Amino acid sequence: MSKRVIILAGGKGIRLRPYSFVLPKPLMPIYKESVLEILIKQLSFFGFKHITLAINNRADLFKALFSNQKKYGVKLDFSIEKKELDTIGPLKLLKNLPENFLVINGDILTDLNFKYFYNYHIKKKSLLTLCSHTIISKIDYGVIETNKDDILTNFKEKPNKKVEVSMGIYMLNKKIINNIPKNMKFGFHQLLGSMVKTNKDIHVYRSNKLWFDIGKAKDLSEATDYFLKYKKKFIRV
Repeated sequence: MSKRVIILAGGKGIRLRPYSFVLPKPLMPIYKESVLEILIKQLSFFGFKHITLAINNRADLFKALFSNQKKYGVKLDFSIEKKELDTIGPLKLLKNLPENFLVINGDILTDLNFKYFYNYHIKKKSLLTLCSHTIISKIDYGVIETNKDDILTNFKEKPNKKVEVSMGIYMLNKKIINNIPKNMKFGFHQLLGSMVKTNKDIHVYRSNKLWFDIGKAKDLSEATDYFLKYKKKFIRV
């Protein structure tokens, strides 16, 4: 059976306005192709031959642009939300899911080896595996530290902090679907929170690969610059 992936592409891209008034985030151009086209080609290269686009906002545009399946060498279909279901709710609409499948945000540019990530999840026999990336985040305030008597012990002006973040790339076992409410908005943060509370294991796959989340105009610009400079890092695009 071919490996399955669900690409979440239904968001409105509020942080990327005014650009997203014209195009949804996954359709933003990175040089000659959209973010989503690059992602689909990468997934096809790594053996994901059944790709489902979970869409809501501008659904007709996605269907028009990705109707030619032969172009990408995959089975490409659509799951359309009649109302907004957030980031994990759309999975409840899908039928005949395999035992394990990949879920990824449609506005990501990365050179992650999706095959390695898939195999890691299978090896761990995990219900859910998320892919993480370490970033340096600048805090735009003066950060203070105090002792137990509320006396200032340290002050750091706009320090940089190393944090580990979710890349918006997940492997799921289909048993997870039982934890998703039907016909309701339900986000990954809610799913992860409920699993942690009930002591269900969530494995983390740490990646040092390139990763851009096309959330803001600055992110799109940086991703485009990097893609043009290091295009060969992005396999088969």
